[in-house]
Amino acid sequence: MPQATARHILVASEEHCLNLKAEIESGKDFEAVAQEHSLCPSGSQGGDLGSFRPGQMVPEFDKAVFSGEVNTVMGPVQTQFGYHLLEVTSRSEA
Repeated sequence: MPQATARHILVASEEHCLNLKAEIESGKDFEAVAQEHSLCPSGSQGGDLGSFRPGQMVPEFDKAVFSGEVNTVMGPVQTQFGYHLLEVTSRSEA
């Protein structure tokens, strides 16, 4: 079964999410942005979510994590929690 490790930043609005994505793409550190802006408790660890398998996260999040490019900032991804920027740091098929 596939497994992935990822980190994310959760914010309340799509606009805020897009602004943070632009900052990261301009060279700002993902971890630092997560610590400063994420509404998720994982923000204090730079957004690190650890390892998980399909079905352990909400469907919208799972779809992005298990189909998107590794080491690329993706988003905004909207879930019932808000808007996420996410980065898959590793993924295995086994």
